[in-house]
Amino acid sequence: MKVFVLIMLLMTGGLLAYGVKDFPGWSNPNAPASTHVSPRYIQAAYTKTHTPNIVTAVLADYRGYDTLGETVVIFTAGMGVILMLRKKRRNKGKDNV
Repeated sequence: MKVFVLIMLLMTGGLLAYGVKDFPGWSNPNAPASTHVSPRYIQAAYTKTHTPNIVTAVLADYRGYDTLGETVVIFTAGMGVILMLRKKRRNKGKDNV
């Protein structure tokens, strides 16, 4: 079973490495993200969102649902940690009495 898992892991890693060679280079000005997406955000961010900061416009307006999902995940994790620590303290106090 371990050999099968190792073979599958190596095959998956090989496929990922093979796919990476087709990515555009870092900071390539001719990459699709640099020629199509970024200019559209830079030129139309203020007129479409009325937000002077481009980063805020992208995070709050263009990617609002995605950002909301990330915020919910972080909030849920934080609440879980708080509840675990609170329960532990409550149990500590009862054991000492």
